[in-house]
Amino acid sequence: MNMPDPQAMASAWMAQMTDPSAWQALFRPAPLDTSPVATLLKDAGATIPQQALDALRNDYLQKAAGLWQEFLSGKTPALADRRFAAPEWLANPMSAYSAASYLLNAEFLTAMANAVEAGPRERQKIRFAVQQMVDAMSPANFLATNPEAQQQLIETKGESLSRGLSNMLGDMQKGRISLSDESAFEVGRNVATTPGQVVFENHLFQLIQYSPATPTVHQVPLLMMPPCINKFYILDLQPENSVVRYAVEQGNTVFLVSWRNPDASLGGTTWDDYVETGAIKAIEVARAISGSEKVNAFGFCVGGTIMSTALAVLAARGEQPAASLTLLTTLLDFEDTGVLEVFIDETQVAMREKALAKGGLMPGRDLATTFSSLRPNDLVWNYVQSNYLKGKEPPPFDLLYWNSDSTNLPGPMFCWYLRNTYLENSLKVPGKLTVAGSRVDLGAIDAPVFVYGSREDHIVPWKASYASLGLLNPGKGGANRFVLGASGHIAGVINPASKNKRSYWTNDPAPVAAPAKGKGKGKKAAPEADANAAIVPAEQWFSGATEHVGSWWPEWAAFLANNGGKDVSAPKKLGNADYQPIEPAPGRYVKVRAD
Repeated sequence: MNMPDPQAMASAWMAQMTDPSAWQALFRPAPLDTSPVATLLKDAGATIPQQALDALRNDYLQKAAGLWQEFLSGKTPALADRRFAAPEWLANPMSAYSAASYLLNAEFLTAMANAVEAGPRERQKIRFAVQQMVDAMSPANFLATNPEAQQQLIETKGESLSRGLSNMLGDMQKGRISLSDESAFEVGRNVATTPGQVVFENHLFQLIQYSPATPTVHQVPLLMMPPCINKFYILDLQPENSVVRYAVEQGNTVFLVSWRNPDASLGGTTWDDYVETGAIKAIEVARAISGSEKVNAFGFCVGGTIMSTALAVLAARGEQPAASLTLLTTLLDFEDTGVLEVFIDETQVAMREKALAKGGLMPGRDLATTFSSLRPNDLVWNYVQSNYLKGKEPPPFDLLYWNSDSTNLPGPMFCWYLRNTYLENSLKVPGKLTVAGSRVDLGAIDAPVFVYGSREDHIVPWKASYASLGLLNPGKGGANRFVLGASGHIAGVINPASKNKRSYWTNDPAPVAAPAKGKGKGKKAAPEADANAAIVPAEQWFSGATEHVGSWWPEWAAFLANNGGKDVSAPKKLGNADYQPIEPAPGRYVKVRAD
C-alpha cells in the first residue's frame, strides 16, 4: 500500500516559502472537489464500500440542493466555524454561500476519509492527509474569496496588500511563517530572566543554578530537565508565567539543564550521550553543589523520557539519586502517541536511519514544520490570512516567540528515539533496552512520582501520560500521583497559579485495579501485566475525579515540599569550589538559533 507521507506533505508547505510563484495561489481560489481525495485513496490502495459511498453521496447531494435553494431565496446560511465568524462573511451573499459550500464539501471529504476500509494506522494517515487538503482549501485562505481581506484592501486603498506582500517576502527569506512580533522579545532581556548562574557546562548542556528567593530552602534541590526539542525557556518565559520562578519562590533550590542547540560538531551524538553526559552528569553536579544525596528530579516531554531513562540506568548501577520524580506531559509507554503516529512507521524511520543514523542533524525547521502541521489552522493558515492577505503584523506573544525558536537534533539520537520508543515501544519493557551500558527497567526507579497530563494534548495524549503510572513503582501504587490539567501540551503546563485560570482534576487516593486474571497461586503474569496491575483504566480514573478551578501548580509545589527534606538556610553563593559560576543565566547555549 502506497501510503501518503505526512512529513513530505508538511515540508511541502515550507518549501513554498522559497518559490514566489507558488504564493500566487494565495490570491486566487482553488477549486474544491473530490479528485484529490480520490487520487489519494487510489494511490494508497484504499477503498470505500459502495453502500457507504452511495449514502455519503446522497446525503451530500441533498444538503447541496438545500443550500442552493436557500441561496436563491436570499436566506443567509449559518456558518458555525470561527474562520468565518467576521461579519463580512455574512454581509455578502456570495461569500456566505462560498463558505457554506466549503464547509459542506469539507464535511463530505472528511466523511469519505472516515469511511475508508483500512487498518487503524492507515486510516489515521488518510484522515490526516485529507484534513491537510481540506484546511488548505478554505476560501478564507485566498484573497479572491476572503471578504475580510477584500474589505481591508478597499479601506487601506491597497496598502494592506502592499504590507502583506512585504510580510510574505520577509517570511520567504526566513523560511518560516512569523507567528509573533519577534522584535518584541530577547532571550535574557524579557524572556528567560529568572536570576541565576551557569555553574557547569560541557559540549552538550549548561547547568543553571537559580538564585534563592526565600531565606530558607528545602534541603533536597529540584533538578529540571526540559525537552531538547525547542529551548528550555518555555519553563521561564516572563516572571508572571515562569515555572522556574514559581519553583524558586516556593523555597526550592532549582537547577536546570540548558541543552546546546546542536551544530555539525554534535552530529554524531547518541541517545546514550544525552543520558550519560547529559542527565546523569547534571544529577551528579546538582548533588555535589547542594550537598544533598538526592534530588527532586523533573522532566518535561522528551526531557521526562531522558530523565526517567537516566534514573533507570542509575538504578541498574545500584544508585537511587531521586527523592521524587515529576513528569509533565511525558511518554514512557508509546502505545498511544496520538496524531504524531502518522509521521512514524517502518518506512519513514528506515528513511531517517539511512540518512542520519551514522551522523548528521535533524533540522529544527523540519521539526517545527511537523508540529505546525498538527494544527494547521492555528499555526499556518491563520497567519497566512492575517499577515499576508490582510497585511497585519503578528502581535507579540512570548509563547509563540519560543515556538519559533527551533532546535536541531543529532541524527543518531533522533533515530534511536524514533525506533526504540515511537515505533517499537521498547522503553516500557523491563530489560529490553541497553542504554549507557545498563539494562533499562523503569520499574526499578525507587521514588514517588508526580505525573501530569493535559486533557487536550495532541502531542502526548493524557491517557498516554497516565500510562506511566503502570510502569513506575510497580506494586506500590500509592507512591504515584496523577493530575490532569485543562488545555493542551504547552498551555496546560504554563498555567500560572497567580492567574487562577482553567482547571485541573485529581482523584486521590487513586483507585486500584482488581488483580489481573490468571495471577493466582502458581501462575506468573507477564512483566507488563504486573506493572499495570495496580492502576485502573484512565477513563475510570477520570470518572471518579474531582475538578478544581485554577492552576495545578500548588499541587505540585506541595508534592515537592513533601519530598524536599527539612528546610535549611538558603545558599549565599551559587556553585561551590569545584563548580564556580561561569556566566549569568540564561547562559550562551540557549541564545544559539537553529536558523
